[in-house]
Amino acid sequence: MPRHQRKPKGRPIDGWLIIDKPTGIGSTDVVNRVKRAYDAQKAGHGGTLDPLATGLLPIAFGHATKTVPYVMDGTKVYHFTLRFGEARDSDDADGAVIETSDLRPSDDDIRAALPPFTGDIMQVPPIYSAIKVNGERAYDLARDGQEVMLEARPARVDRFELIERPDADTAIFEVQSGKGVYMRSLARDLARALGTVGHIAALRRLRVGPFNESHAVPLDKITVTGDTPSPSLDLLLPLTTALADIPALAVTEAEAARLHFGQALSLVEFMGRVPSDASPDGGMVRAMAGERFVGLCRLEDGMLLAERLMAPG
Repeated sequence: MPRHQRKPKGRPIDGWLIIDKPTGIGSTDVVNRVKRAYDAQKAGHGGTLDPLATGLLPIAFGHATKTVPYVMDGTKVYHFTLRFGEARDSDDADGAVIETSDLRPSDDDIRAALPPFTGDIMQVPPIYSAIKVNGERAYDLARDGQEVMLEARPARVDRFELIERPDADTAIFEVQSGKGVYMRSLARDLARALGTVGHIAALRRLRVGPFNESHAVPLDKITVTGDTPSPSLDLLLPLTTALADIPALAVTEAEAARLHFGQALSLVEFMGRVPSDASPDGGMVRAMAGERFVGLCRLEDGMLLAERLMAPG
């Protein structure tokens, strides 16, 4: 081994751990705690949650980190509480009050205002977000007191429903959305559309792609201190759990080897094996050699093309 190639620290662990994130801690801090608890070589998360937010934070170990983009592209479900009457600079309860209003909308007003916020919409992200402006994070610029101007960007909201109205000041919603939708922006913009101002007082994520609350493990069950043993590896889900929605294609070890060599394989070789729910025009499949996950491949122009492969097992 060349001197400059150091052996990675920690254990080589593969799989997913779905943490039920408590409020008051950032997503990166959660990853660091869990990585340390498991003494894992490599870990990352599948979609940031704000410190105020609670709920599902999928954490990928080892080879599972290669599948993070596919989890982040999946459907997400949230509950959030919108508090009317105060606009905050962060669009959530952690920020400073920048505007107030005495107007409180009725339930009927709220329901009537929701349709324009569903489907394909344009959304301006919160200034306290990780979006880069001239190479710097928007939240860093905002914290430095600089004026931050962010462009509206496309977002997909599949469902936006009023589910509870505890009192005149608050309303609770359920949202089902695609990638990159900011709940803080939805809350801010809905309040504005209702002729008032508001911010998110509470936010919980209930689903990320194939993961739901039944998979979730409390963070305090993972964190180790002093002489506490490392948490059980039985809490981890297999790498392929994240790809459950992608059709499986059976391949032989010889075909897997050819994919690893960078060859495109003719779909004629896979007659009778291509799953019926895989689109022949750029559709993704999960290549499996028996129980072994080979990688993700794309169907295109009658060929099977490697998209993201795991290291040969």
